[in-house]
Amino acid sequence: MASSTTADALAAVPFYDLDPANAPLKAAIVAEFEELVSSGSFTNGPQVAAFEDAFAAYAGAPLCVGLASGLDALRLGLVALGIEPGDEVLVPANTFIATFEAIGQAGAVPVPVDATESDLNVDVALLEAAVSPRTKAIVPVHLYGQLADMREIARIASERGLLVLEDACQAHGATRDGMRAGTGGVAGAFSFYPGKNLGAFGDAGALVSGDADLVERVRRLREHGQREKYVHVEEGFTARLDTVQALVLLHKLPLLDSWNDQRAAVAAVYEERLQGVGNLKLPPVPEGSRPVWHLYVVRSQQRHALATHLRERGIGTGLHYPQPPHLSAAYASLGYSAGAFPVTERAANEVLSLPLFPGMTEAQVEAVCSAVKGFFAGER
Repeated sequence: MASSTTADALAAVPFYDLDPANAPLKAAIVAEFEELVSSGSFTNGPQVAAFEDAFAAYAGAPLCVGLASGLDALRLGLVALGIEPGDEVLVPANTFIATFEAIGQAGAVPVPVDATESDLNVDVALLEAAVSPRTKAIVPVHLYGQLADMREIARIASERGLLVLEDACQAHGATRDGMRAGTGGVAGAFSFYPGKNLGAFGDAGALVSGDADLVERVRRLREHGQREKYVHVEEGFTARLDTVQALVLLHKLPLLDSWNDQRAAVAAVYEERLQGVGNLKLPPVPEGSRPVWHLYVVRSQQRHALATHLRERGIGTGLHYPQPPHLSAAYASLGYSAGAFPVTERAANEVLSLPLFPGMTEAQVEAVCSAVKGFFAGER
């Protein structure tokens, strides 16, 4: 955490502030962007391949293909794995809707599986029972920067002949049981949306894998299905990682571990200061897990009142996520009603994300802790 001044202590605490991470890089990025403008290499510039190599090394994967978004990484990954209409793909009920979207847009049917109270990731005890003759793959999600139980998921997949594509869009650099995010299945999908642990200056994503054929197919799919210019071997998409975003990500990647460490330091203070406060439930960390704290998500039956209390004191909060995909109008056709996935639905009514970002000052963290304690002490 950054040190702070008396003035900082009186300032509002945003839910997320990009400036502490971005400002020190501004001059170097702008200078390189001016060179890019002169070169005109806005698509498929050399920075794209350079970032792919660098991120593959960081993720601990042999190969990486840059894409336009995390959704594209999931969607094209599933298509490249051979997912077809009529296939079923197991997915956590507790996730952002993009995970469901990728499965549907690949032509398959998302089959939700409830979360576990231990970390709000998919409950592996329920996963195997959800497998049917039509099940082709599992898409585990590493929610909030905390890895799901990939050892058990990999075991189930191996025994049942299923493919695993990890949704690691919130887990850049996270580990659990010796596994690194994105490397426990056939492939791993990442998002570089600006607010992610590694964020671009717009939408961007990547898929990592050790399967050269899979990566080669994703490379074709991202650019209209072409093997070489104007030689189209299958129907594809426009889903390239553009050069501008690759340029930005190349500047940011070397700082990712230090930013993750700063997030962990804030999370540690929250853990210490907010333990046992009111009915607040703090995010547990399973043994052997090292999350990267993309979000710090607490739970309370007084979620809305707590959020209002914090807002009135100039403290931002977030809701991740107030409506599970299976209860949204977008997926009404799946036929699920309230009560289908009780842990997920209970969490959706209780979760509240507290401010957490690299460069957050001690005074800002103290302000959050004091305000949360004040709420449960009856201050109004």
